[in-house]
Amino acid sequence: MTDGEGPEGLRARSEEALGELAQALVDNPVFSGALARALGAGERAASAQRQAIGALNLAASSDVDRLEQRLRSLSSRLEAIEDSLDELSADFASLRRQARGDQGKDAGA
Repeated sequence: MTDGEGPEGLRARSEEALGELAQALVDNPVFSGALARALGAGERAASAQRQAIGALNLAASSDVDRLEQRLRSLSSRLEAIEDSLDELSADFASLRRQARGDQGKDAGA
């Protein structure tokens, strides 16, 4: 087989043709201008969408994500408080038992 035949030769020619096409498109001022306008229009559309969502007082996905993170943080803080309250309750119960035991000793003496 020669260089231009078979799967490897076809692949090389295809890659070369695609490279030349891409370069021709990049060099074409009409295509470059159209691409720039399309990208600009996309950004303007996204900006308009954000403004419309804000005007309707709706939450954006980033707002929902931030709220979710804050709720997770609050949940973990509440769990820590619950754990501390459980420890305090156990300590208080122990002190109560200890105080009752001391009262019993004083009454018997």
